[in-house]
Amino acid sequence: MSEQEHLLAAQVAAQNDAAAQFAAQKDAAEEAEAALEEAMIQPAEEAEEPAAPAEHDPQRDSAAAEQSAAKAEFAHKSKIGGQALIEGVMMKGAFRGAMACRLPSGEIDVETWDLPASFETDPKTGKQRVVRKWYNRIPLVRGCVNFVMSMVEGYRCMMKAAEKQFDEEVDDFCGWKKHEKIEKLPEEQQYEKFKTWFVEYRRNKDLEMLKKDKDYQAKGDPTPGMIRDRWAYLKKASENYEYEEPNKLEKWLDEKLGDKIFNIIMAIAMVLGVVVAFGLFLYLPRLVVSFIKPLTDSQIIKSCAEGLVKIILFVAYMWVTGLTKSIRRTYEYHGAEHKTIACFEAALPLTVENVKKQCRFHPRCGTSFIFLVLLISIFFGCFNPYHVVVQRVLFGLVLLPLIMGVSYELIRLAGRYDNPLTRILSAPGLWMQRITTKEPDASQIECAIAAMTPCIPENLEDDIW
Repeated sequence: MSEQEHLLAAQVAAQNDAAAQFAAQKDAAEEAEAALEEAMIQPAEEAEEPAAPAEHDPQRDSAAAEQSAAKAEFAHKSKIGGQALIEGVMMKGAFRGAMACRLPSGEIDVETWDLPASFETDPKTGKQRVVRKWYNRIPLVRGCVNFVMSMVEGYRCMMKAAEKQFDEEVDDFCGWKKHEKIEKLPEEQQYEKFKTWFVEYRRNKDLEMLKKDKDYQAKGDPTPGMIRDRWAYLKKASENYEYEEPNKLEKWLDEKLGDKIFNIIMAIAMVLGVVVAFGLFLYLPRLVVSFIKPLTDSQIIKSCAEGLVKIILFVAYMWVTGLTKSIRRTYEYHGAEHKTIACFEAALPLTVENVKKQCRFHPRCGTSFIFLVLLISIFFGCFNPYHVVVQRVLFGLVLLPLIMGVSYELIRLAGRYDNPLTRILSAPGLWMQRITTKEPDASQIECAIAAMTPCIPENLEDDIW
């Protein structure tokens, strides 16, 4: 067993111990309550006949399990949050972050990193506690800062996840297999042709690396056992690999830019994404409303109309993109992330079966935050004094940090408390999550558990939301 597997096993054991501690507390409380009721209530003269067992209904039982988990007396409201990635999940706890991605080979790749933290002694209890960053102690400011930091961290992880899905060796193998049409040959002939190709392939790779780095140590020709292992691996890894033949432009860019091409494409995609988001959700709604003359006289009506257009565009955008195969799988990983966090908060061991029973909607979701930002912007838009579209857009940008700050504080309340007010605040975002989260399969849940486990601190008091 590797060092990473030992670490992961130790983290799983620690999490299960924490779940057992929660369960023991709950059992003790239930036993005490039952004993108190038995002492206070006089026994009945005649025992009532036991009620007939209700007919088994899997859907009803599943719903009851979700409600029970959500309303558990000893449920733990965790500060661990996450994000769905390309074929993976990223989680971030109090002291550690982790991302787990399903590789083309079917294996789960787990990457962890420590988060900077400092401690101080609590004058009341004498225990060590985490010192919060200065911006996390200032309401309104912390919302904007945390949002920007989450965007940067999420983008970094998304890029890494995309890189992990591209295996150059698997891609080259798929290209060779398609060109040589070896799938039409018997298994032994396929393997004989592969041996010739793989030896030559390894030699060419060594030459490429020596041109880039003179200190590179050539691997030399592979042994028969190594060839057999790579044959088995590449066959399995290529089963679900989507290979596309590169066109002339892609070949030219690869020759000129090499390994830099991926980072350049991702940077261009990010810039285009920001431009599209700005035009679609800030400029277009105000432009549309400006053409409706009866709405231009009242700031309140105009703001409500602009907000309604934003919401319609946002819902339509998320729904349409969710129709594509890749985004739908990302929504499934999003559901796995929510279910795994809910399982931990319900004080249950992180197993696939336990996670499956949880609800895929969560009040602290980023989707809920964005939807709340759209709703809050309607209120602040009522104070926009400008009528020209460009001026209204610029004024909206100035107010955006304040809107995000207010939305973040409301999300904090919704995640911490459960009452009629917080349920009203959470309702629009939870409804929106019916689009942005989908039911995950077992393999996606396994990824979410692998990302969640390293983020659970040894002392659960450091993880209270």
